[in-house]
Amino acid sequence: MPLDGLFLNRLKNELTGLILNGRVDKIHQPAKETIVIAMRAQGGNHKLLISASASNPRLHFTAQPQDNPKSPPMFCMLMRKHLTGAKLVDIRQVGLDRILQFDFETVNEMGDRIVMTLAVEIMGRHSNIILIGSDRRIVDSVKRINDEMSRVRPILPGMTYTLVPAQDRLSLFEATPAQMIERVQAGPDVELSKALLQALEGVSPLVCREIAHHAARGAEVIVSKLTDEHFMRLKFYLSQLIDQLSANETHPTMLVDAAGKPKDFTFLDINQYGHALVCRSYDTYSDLLDHFYNERDRIDRMHQRSADLLKLLVNLADRTSRKLAAQREELKTSTEREQLKIYGDLINSNLYRLEKGQKIASLENFYQEGSPAVEIELDPRLTPSQNAQRYYAQYRKADTAEKKLRALIEQGEAEQQYFESVFDELSRASLESELTAIRTELAAGGYLKRTAKRGMKEEKLPPLRFLSDDGFTILCGRNNTQNDSLTLKESRNSDLWFHTQKIPGSHVIVITEGRKVPDRTLEQACAIAAYHSKARESGKVLVDYTEVRNVWKHPSGKPGLVLYEPYQTAVVLPDGELVQRLAQNR
Repeated sequence: MPLDGLFLNRLKNELTGLILNGRVDKIHQPAKETIVIAMRAQGGNHKLLISASASNPRLHFTAQPQDNPKSPPMFCMLMRKHLTGAKLVDIRQVGLDRILQFDFETVNEMGDRIVMTLAVEIMGRHSNIILIGSDRRIVDSVKRINDEMSRVRPILPGMTYTLVPAQDRLSLFEATPAQMIERVQAGPDVELSKALLQALEGVSPLVCREIAHHAARGAEVIVSKLTDEHFMRLKFYLSQLIDQLSANETHPTMLVDAAGKPKDFTFLDINQYGHALVCRSYDTYSDLLDHFYNERDRIDRMHQRSADLLKLLVNLADRTSRKLAAQREELKTSTEREQLKIYGDLINSNLYRLEKGQKIASLENFYQEGSPAVEIELDPRLTPSQNAQRYYAQYRKADTAEKKLRALIEQGEAEQQYFESVFDELSRASLESELTAIRTELAAGGYLKRTAKRGMKEEKLPPLRFLSDDGFTILCGRNNTQNDSLTLKESRNSDLWFHTQKIPGSHVIVITEGRKVPDRTLEQACAIAAYHSKARESGKVLVDYTEVRNVWKHPSGKPGLVLYEPYQTAVVLPDGELVQRLAQNR
């Protein structure tokens, strides 16, 4: 996990400088495994968030609003009883373990001054928040661990608190680079990054890969294949890293992808991913963690709230796909109708040779001279003339079916294309109001029941707005309904329209105001269209553009679907950094 012992060490120093000697003002528990402690210190007031959740364990100052349940859980009430008004006198980390111990000076029921400890263990699914008395016995914990859950280290009230068993690894604050290399060579013959992970204390896989990346010039080499040059480079980078840590010259760094989504974080610049991930610096470690987990929680929350829409769209798309497959198969049969007409003509031409009761008629095909006789099935209950009329009736039915099927297939294909566009806008939705707009759009199309109460106005979101480097306003639709309005109602004929070629995405409009649009603005508008499409994670993307006067509504009438002619095509990269830089509102 990224929140390793070294990162926690950097964070400890930051917390110590801001809240040491501060006092506990308020405590609340917004979630089952999350505690928020409001601290009053000389440097100001701070809210310390501590989470022991298995998926996102962490601790940091937070500026995000947190729920305060009316009925606090028992652990929260216990914390309030013992720590409200207490003074923080020390923050300790044993070695580079992922455990921070907060020592609070407080007064017990007898009026004596004692020191109670809050142990915060950041260890994945084993994370915990433990309140320890002055006698080192556990008062309680946010997760109680009994003997059945762990025979090695149970956590229950009344038990003596013991640390996690130490591992035989070297600390970057105590060992020399030569000792570290010697330990790596004495360990298992695996990739260098894995060998470093087993040899060094408190270092995450990300940092170990970065060390190996510098030592082996980007290649992944097993220990036995390392050359003297590799070891020289490894020793140099380890020395450099130790100096940075000792001089406190590290800095909070978040890794984000091209779409701006947080992927990882650490305390130094990361080069192993090349241009795939970008390093973004923050002023403080708490600020980094607050942004990282808030964004991750927001994404998870959006996924949860959009789950019903996703399920609905999957079912609609599957049903449409099955219906189209059946219609195409039926159309294939209908296209063979000419043979039915030929059978009717051949029977009519040979009425004098046929009799009622025959099951098969072997007749010469005068439509193809020299071809063998055609075997035609007859209904023995019908006269020859009636059999001919039966084939003519089947021909007319197939002819009518083909016309209707082609229209139905065209309608189904438009519906399928529409569902793909809704999938795309759902994948890019980042606000609750955007999900609401998608629900409204599906309800208007009859795919979803309306749930909005009468008389309540839904929040109307404006289109995304950008300003090109040449000073041109660029608008981008958030959903299909807004795409329609932006392209077909609000834009002028001379404005420019952009859309990814044959890929679902937003409509993008450059407001020209009668001016000629420079190439740079055209490229930036194309990049915005590529970024706000299903091809966001792709490499080069084809984007079509034309004047708005050349765009008209698709015959199906589905929101967001249009036709356009003529047009030009550009090849661009979906540039997330450019989009963020040009954005004027989100």
